[in-house]
Amino acid sequence: MVSRLKLQYCKVVIATSLVWFLLDVVLLTYYTDCTNNSPDCKSGGKAAGPASQPGLLQRLLPNVLTRNPTGPGEMGKAVVIPEARKKEAQEKFKINQFNLVASDMISLNRSLPDVRMNECKGKSYPPVNELPTTSVIIVFHNEAWSTLLRTVHSVINKSPRALLEDIILVDDASERDHLGKRLEKYVARLSVPVRIERAPKRAGLIRARLKGAAVAKGKVLTFLDAHCECTEGWLEPMLAEIHKDRKSVVCPIIDVISDDTFEYITGSDMTWGGFNWKLNFRWYPVPQREMERRGGDRSIPTRSPTMAGGLFSISKEYFYEIGSYDRGMDIWGGENLEMSFRVWMCGGRVLIATCSRVGHVFRKVSPYTWPGGVVKILNHNSMRTVEVWLDDYKDFFYKMNPGVKHTDFGDVSERLGLRQKLECKSFRWYLKNIYPESQMPLDYYSLGEVRNKETGQCLDTMGRKNGEKVGFVNCHGMGGNQVFSYTKKKELMADDLCVDTAGDGVKLFRCHGMGGNQIWNYDKETLTLRHVNSNQCLDKPAPSAMDTPSIAKCSGSPSQQWLLSDMDWGKKFD
Repeated sequence: MVSRLKLQYCKVVIATSLVWFLLDVVLLTYYTDCTNNSPDCKSGGKAAGPASQPGLLQRLLPNVLTRNPTGPGEMGKAVVIPEARKKEAQEKFKINQFNLVASDMISLNRSLPDVRMNECKGKSYPPVNELPTTSVIIVFHNEAWSTLLRTVHSVINKSPRALLEDIILVDDASERDHLGKRLEKYVARLSVPVRIERAPKRAGLIRARLKGAAVAKGKVLTFLDAHCECTEGWLEPMLAEIHKDRKSVVCPIIDVISDDTFEYITGSDMTWGGFNWKLNFRWYPVPQREMERRGGDRSIPTRSPTMAGGLFSISKEYFYEIGSYDRGMDIWGGENLEMSFRVWMCGGRVLIATCSRVGHVFRKVSPYTWPGGVVKILNHNSMRTVEVWLDDYKDFFYKMNPGVKHTDFGDVSERLGLRQKLECKSFRWYLKNIYPESQMPLDYYSLGEVRNKETGQCLDTMGRKNGEKVGFVNCHGMGGNQVFSYTKKKELMADDLCVDTAGDGVKLFRCHGMGGNQIWNYDKETLTLRHVNSNQCLDKPAPSAMDTPSIAKCSGSPSQQWLLSDMDWGKKFD
């Protein structure tokens, strides 16, 4: 009896010891992040494998033991560089024009907070089996290992597997060793098919994206840059809009990843894409008109006049139907506005899915050199856009950039033929119906210099900003800062700024379209510009401030007479 009892005790002791031994093994493997066949575990790196392949402890005890991520940059927090590595960080910043040391300290699978607005978190979308699949296309050139792979992992981790057809990495003639065989071996082990397409010589973003699109298997093409991080629920809102309307081109809200600390900084859902007279893309506040269209529900996608162009989804079929990219454009720049105009004018729509958020490392300077120089390439691409899509409104671009007329922009006959084939609408239609808030006025009488008759000098913005004084200098005839438009609304506009006065000098303020202090009545007989609110006239500078025009009681003197170049009072507006 005693021996039997001893035997039972012995079994209990052995069983208990075995349980504790197994628990020790589980805890050790969990905390070394090597239970999920991660490529980094095998290669000695610190990044865990995709979150879609949970470790052993997560599989065995998913709700019992959890570990909050505490490493550098986790939950989108800023990375603090150790004092001993700050000089190294400064030196390496030049390589990619972001803090490479900070990026390399962060896990390739770093955690991010769910930054969606509450209305988005409870939003329902069509079942996954009804949504179209997507191919994610990422172009890179000499990209850092950590930013490129963090982009790839975030796509895998934050996308429903059934919606992710494949990931296509397009190497635009990179020269760095880590982007060769090492990259091929790494991505071959991932849970989603990753294909690497390599360009034998530098093709530029536009042509490289076309190379990736050609081999994509998904019904939808999703373009991302090589230094992004996708967040929770980023993909479904974009695919749902394309499922609803195949002619939708859908962008996420683009959040900011600091180029210095890699902190994840949420962007506003109350901005949309626009452009200035130089055809530079700009973010502007969403107008009241668009808020009312959405019934005040900010979770409904915004209809944006233009898109930033780096991150968006589009039906593959529609991408080619609408003319893909203009193959005559070089490298990068201007293709986003060209596509925006083309989509809207030819029957599609550009949306910002406010429930989709993707972080992007915004660099202050490009680390790459461009053949022929940046300015030449941007002018070439912009001229192709204005010649095909802007109709008579192209005068705004050429007045601001008179020197570009000597730039060769190539043959655009094929793109003009596409516009005719697609039966696209006019640019005036676009301004009137899609972007009535545009900085480019729908109706205007003059576009050019505003010259004082007595002094022969001109108004000049001097490149100044909102709230600063209007300049008054010698006329140079080179356009640019001396180009003003007198509009049908009686505004004196210079790009997105209007000449304004409230008794404290003549200043530039953001055009608001509400009249008030921005209304000037130009008399073609007396040549005066009378400020309607104050009933005073624009005058040459006062002796106390010779570098800015003044405003004084209307006298009809030559100092209050202004010559507006290219004035056409006979214009008829619909």
